Amino acid sequence: MPLALLALAIGAFGIGTTEFAVMGLLPDMAAGFGVSIPLAGYATTVYALGVVIGAPLMTAVGTRFTRKQMLMLLMGLFIVGNLLTATAPNFGIMLAGRIVAAFTHGAFFGIGALVAADLVAPEKRATAISLLFSGLTIANVVGVPAGTMLSQQSDWRTTFYAITALGVLGLLGIAKLVPAQRAKAASPLGSELAVFRNPQVGLAMLMTILGFGGVFAAVTYLASMMTEVTGFAPSSVIWLTAVFGLGMVGGNLVSGRFTDRAMMPMLFVSMTGLALSLAAFTFTAHHKTAAIVTIALIGIFGFATVPPLQKRVMDQAASAPALASAGNIAAFNFGNALAAWLGGIVISAGLGYTAPNWVGALMTVAALGVAIFATALERRQTGRGRVVAGGGAYATADEPVAAAHG
Repeated sequence: MPLALLALAIGAFGIGTTEFAVMGLLPDMAAGFGVSIPLAGYATTVYALGVVIGAPLMTAVGTRFTRKQMLMLLMGLFIVGNLLTATAPNFGIMLAGRIVAAFTHGAFFGIGALVAADLVAPEKRATAISLLFSGLTIANVVGVPAGTMLSQQSDWRTTFYAITALGVLGLLGIAKLVPAQRAKAASPLGSELAVFRNPQVGLAMLMTILGFGGVFAAVTYLASMMTEVTGFAPSSVIWLTAVFGLGMVGGNLVSGRFTDRAMMPMLFVSMTGLALSLAAFTFTAHHKTAAIVTIALIGIFGFATVPPLQKRVMDQAASAPALASAGNIAAFNFGNALAAWLGGIVISAGLGYTAPNWVGALMTVAALGVAIFATALERRQTGRGRVVAGGGAYATADEPVAAAHG
């Protein structure tokens, strides 16, 4: 694989660390600002909402730059956002810093997925995308546990200073390793937005919102669940987050290979496994060994959904792959925000720290229903011939992802 994929993975590692670090820092952040655990959970919610808003906005800005230039600009914004979070004098400014950092997330992974796919042969594109996302998953094995340890030994602000340094490293890696590209003319926004008139694009994004969102219902409150329900010491959260991260790495890489061969079967298997794991976590959270196994399974099945969900959107969005790719990253994070918010609601309602697991399981079951409907609809459309949407034909799920890149 090209070295440029390493540069993209470095940037993804920094972004993944800042996204997921809160699950190990939440109790310390709540205590530091004098707010409740559910309110502190807004650090996850506003980040996810920032991705939803920032993904299409920053992707639209990116139409006037080369992909390399845009990736560098995004990493610069990432540095600013995390530095603001680290130095925030109050809870509101901390949330503002999270939003600024979040603005980089969707466009980075959306544009980065296209760059990664263009660096390899068509039959290896899902694998290349999974390698990009491996930076995100490895962040949960190394970055998040390290961030939790820094917080426990110093304070949570030290973690965000370290994340800021990761952003600098990511910026330098992209500048050095990602190949330069010619500037291109900006595409009319109307023609870019027309891709969303394809119903299969909308259904694929709905699968993303519900399918992956379920993971965050559980992991946002993982530290509190493990200490208050399971009985682990606070120091155990460090290696528990690493268990989750190892599961993510394995699930993502294995899924990338199988997605290249059979995308929808991989999606059905991963979402079924995720729904069952989340439902089981309500009960296994009361037993230490069972909780550890379930955390690993949530990581495995949760991130096994990522390559097929991202590839399906790219397959269906031949006319505007950059906007659709970034839009699907926004969909991932809208699901994250929704799940974290719903999880906070059920905790505040007195249902306990395990209640968010049921929220996540129900969201994933709903995603399975959407996937079944989308598959049935696609078969009917295929039987009637190619469907014209927004003035042009779109690629079916059986066509190679190369169609999404011209």
